[in-house]
Amino acid sequence: MTDPSQYVRQRQKGSRDVTYPPAPERLSVPVYDNHCHLEIEDGVGLSLDEQLRRADDVGIAGVVQAGGDIDSSRWSAWAAASHPRVLAAVAIHPNEAPAYDAAGRLDEAIAVIDELAGQPRVRAIGETGLDFFRTGEDGIPAQVRSFEAHIALAKKHGIAMQIHDRNAHDAVLETLERVGAPERTVFHCFSGDAAMARTAADRGYYLSFAGNVTFKNAQNLRDALAVTPRERILVETDAPFLTPVPHRGRPNAPYLVPVTVRFLAEELGTDLDELCAQIARNTLDVYGTFEN
Repeated sequence: MTDPSQYVRQRQKGSRDVTYPPAPERLSVPVYDNHCHLEIEDGVGLSLDEQLRRADDVGIAGVVQAGGDIDSSRWSAWAAASHPRVLAAVAIHPNEAPAYDAAGRLDEAIAVIDELAGQPRVRAIGETGLDFFRTGEDGIPAQVRSFEAHIALAKKHGIAMQIHDRNAHDAVLETLERVGAPERTVFHCFSGDAAMARTAADRGYYLSFAGNVTFKNAQNLRDALAVTPRERILVETDAPFLTPVPHRGRPNAPYLVPVTVRFLAEELGTDLDELCAQIARNTLDVYGTFEN
């Protein structure tokens, strides 16, 4: 890929409603979307400039754009270098690691991530981790090797790490304990329960809550939120996925963060502005300033 700005992926549309939801009320205190995939077009598709304009209109001060393979990581680094309200995370997604490994290219791919991680506006390695839902037993060794290599890269570059953890809670926690977690470790789209949340927070990890915390069947996430110290809470969209209720199933975007953060404040029984200010501080503590 010679021009990262031309890279785009299409999300499968199927029969769902692919129109973007209406914009929520603007937040009085700005927050950040700490994990999204704006290279993926969903529905009509929005340009990066339009995504950022819509986000700014509702009080979203910036986004962390996350990669999952070589091309999307290059696009993420390009987006961050091109826009003052974008920072980047780069990585080989755990579900991509076995394919790179089978092709004999995993080391090469990790070397590309290493190079990208040296750019000043790349502030995290991610998303990396373990996924025992989509990858079978044959792919686990490649996932583990990739995860450990990504942990080493986060430490080498002194940047944060965003973890993808699906059906692999114990293995992820064990790996972090065995290898040693980076100083700033984020569980992107936290999917555990209250017990795991306590363990993660006790170890100094951050828990990022996405729109699925609003889903009816996600009581485990609400229980986890309830026991998470405020100074460890982050918010994200994982756009274009995990659109919060009442817009579930439609395309997600950073401008919908206020729907989720208002839900978090209501669940916690706390003042919205105070929670937004805390989340903003947490985000900057993890990734550093968005200003050049």
